[in-house]
Amino acid sequence: MSSLSHIQDGAHAPLRLRDAAGERELPPFITLEGVDGVGKSTQARLLVLALEHAGIDVLHLREPGGAAISEKIRALLLDPANSEMGDVCELLLYEAARAQLVHQVIEPALAAGTLVVCDRFYDSTTAYQAHAAGLDAAMVEQANSLAVNGCHPALTLVFDLDPVAAQRRSARTDADRMEAKGMVYQQRVAGGFRKIAKQDPQRVKIIDASGDIKCVFAQVRAQLGAAGIDLDEEDVAYALDSFGDSAALGRAGEADRA
Repeated sequence: MSSLSHIQDGAHAPLRLRDAAGERELPPFITLEGVDGVGKSTQARLLVLALEHAGIDVLHLREPGGAAISEKIRALLLDPANSEMGDVCELLLYEAARAQLVHQVIEPALAAGTLVVCDRFYDSTTAYQAHAAGLDAAMVEQANSLAVNGCHPALTLVFDLDPVAAQRRSARTDADRMEAKGMVYQQRVAGGFRKIAKQDPQRVKIIDASGDIKCVFAQVRAQLGAAGIDLDEEDVAYALDSFGDSAALGRAGEADRA
C-alpha cells in the first residue's frame, strides 16, 4: 500500500510532508512547471490519478484559473485579441488570479488536510515575466509574495525540454497570447526555469521531459518518493491505464496546454 509520510495533531489537522533531510514539516502542496507543450499537464493528470488510487485526498488545480474569478482573468490573459497588454498589466493580472485562488481554494484545502497539485504557480510568473519579459526580478518576487500570502509549494517539478521540441509535440494549431510571443521568448522562459531550479534546489527539481510519458512519470514518482510520498506499482499502473490507450502514452505532452 502506498504511503504518505505525515503527522496529524488532530482529526482535521493538515498533513505535513517531511523534507529530504527530515528536519522540518512542509505543507503538501506540489506544483508542476515548464514551457508550453512540455507535457506537464499530462503529468499532472497522471500524478493526481496515482495519488487518488493510493488513497490520498488530492485537489487538482491549474493556473491561471482554478476559481471563478481567476478563470475570468485567465480568459483575459490568454486571449490573442489582447495583444496590446503591457508587461506590468500582465504581471498584475496573473497575481490577481493567483491571490484569489490561494484565498478561495488552496489555503482552505491545505487546512483541511488535502494534498494540492497545481499546474503552474508563481515560478511561471518568475520565468515568464521576469526572465523572459525582462521585468525587474525583485518587483516580480514582491508581487508573487503579496499574492500567495505565505502559501508556498513543498515540491516543484520543472519539466525541461527544448521549446522547439515541445512545439513539435503539440497537436494544437491555435496559439494563445503567451504562445504567440514566439520561440525566442519561449527559450528565455526555459532558461528562466533552469535558473530557478539552480537557485532553489531543495524545492525545485528538474524532470527530463524528453522521454515518453511512462519514462517521464517514472521520474515524477522518484521525486515524490524522495519527498515522502511513496506510490507503488499498482498506483502507477492505474494512472497510466486510466489516462488513455497505449498510443496516447507514447506521445508525452501532445495535448499539453498552459
